[in-house]
Amino acid sequence: MNIYIANVSDETTEEALRQAFEAFGRVESVKIIEDRYSGEWGFGFIEMPVRAEASFAINGLNGTVLNGEMLKVSEARPGSKRLRGE
Repeated sequence: MNIYIANVSDETTEEALRQAFEAFGRVESVKIIEDRYSGEWGFGFIEMPVRAEASFAINGLNGTVLNGEMLKVSEARPGSKRLRGE
């Protein structure tokens, strides 16, 4: 399952996100997206192959604080055309 994480602090590394999610199961990939205009982080994606573990991680981490920011964690949804640059 692909998981979306909002409110990622600039101080948060991909490794820190991986460790937080690995407490709930296997993580295949982690990607923090940098805003091309501000250079700040802001959001990221985690891929977890086992749906039950991913759901557990979403429920367990949504609303928790990491590096001073309250994470908003949910299942990722397909992006809009505008976000893909079309």
